[in-house]
Amino acid sequence: MDFLNLVWTNGASFLFILTVIVFFHELGHYAVARANGVRVEVFSIGFGPELFGWTAKSGTRWKVSLLPLGGYVKMFGETVSGAEDEEEKNLTPAEEAVSFHHKRVGQRAAIVAAGPIANFILAIILFAVLFATEGQPFTPPEAGKVQEGSAAETAGMKPGDRFVSIDGRVIERFEDVQGIVRMAAGRELSIVISRDGKALTLKAVPKPHKLKDRFGNESEIGLLGVERAGPLFVRHPPVEAAYRAVQETWRMSVFTLEAVGQIIVGSRSADGLGGPIRIAQMSGQVAELGLGRLFWFLAVLSINLGLINLFPVPMLDGGHLVFYGIEAIQGRAVNDRVMEYGFRIGLGLVVSLFIFVTVQDLLRFDAIADFIKRLVS
Repeated sequence: MDFLNLVWTNGASFLFILTVIVFFHELGHYAVARANGVRVEVFSIGFGPELFGWTAKSGTRWKVSLLPLGGYVKMFGETVSGAEDEEEKNLTPAEEAVSFHHKRVGQRAAIVAAGPIANFILAIILFAVLFATEGQPFTPPEAGKVQEGSAAETAGMKPGDRFVSIDGRVIERFEDVQGIVRMAAGRELSIVISRDGKALTLKAVPKPHKLKDRFGNESEIGLLGVERAGPLFVRHPPVEAAYRAVQETWRMSVFTLEAVGQIIVGSRSADGLGGPIRIAQMSGQVAELGLGRLFWFLAVLSINLGLINLFPVPMLDGGHLVFYGIEAIQGRAVNDRVMEYGFRIGLGLVVSLFIFVTVQDLLRFDAIADFIKRLVS
């Protein structure tokens, strides 16, 4: 019974989070498409056969489909690869007026970019609400305790030291220190502190530390060995909460891109990558901590989805934006065959990444990991 409850909690939380994120992403595409006079034929949450839906007066079929791992907006005159469809070459003037393919390159780019932008807007809204109600986590960037034998002690840090900057980044709160250090395991950091009114520069190498959750999932983070002076949540007025939300969204976007960059160059392990299974597990975990933590997690995932879709990979929104940028520069659309091959390469990359993170997720289950090892050994 406990297992069934766990599966239900994880699955329900995961579907709720994924549905909200996907809905906002596709709503961004839909809203800007409609604003530019494009006819939207389908707005779907999920893929595959339709479970239920309705047709709006505008002609758009709004539906929920069987496979809930994503969604899409189908616009008149749009193909998956972005190349022109043979059936769209002989349109009437009225049809061309509502065709995606016949819109100016700037309009098409705006429609494509609107999806990821909507994800960032969703994150900002969620953060703003949380900062105005529960408060924003804020702890003065001061060392409350320095652990014996830690990287901080080795570097010469003492209790009461106040962080000023790390690797040139200004530190405003202790959470900034944590965000930087967690992603710098084994890498030397240049830390500027304030001690007795004087600025000192210390060199510290955060120690790698393995974290394991209740499902056995492991991830590596860096630890400096400094405890905060004391936790604090600060509530902000609505306007300031919105401003702080924008800052937090930007901060998380930068950290995420840096982590991806470190994985690409090989300075960070890819073990921290997770797919649908891990996200489902984490969804259940944060759901047990309350709505506040669930909405925080939702905001973080929305940022990640927005960033991933902006990667310059054909098939993703970012890949289409690259093609539109080339079209704007050269004054004509990219060759249909080039776009088609680009789409195939992009599809291969996306499928490969999906398989990789799914295998990573499965290997976190000890029984499955042992079974796979026996197969390949």
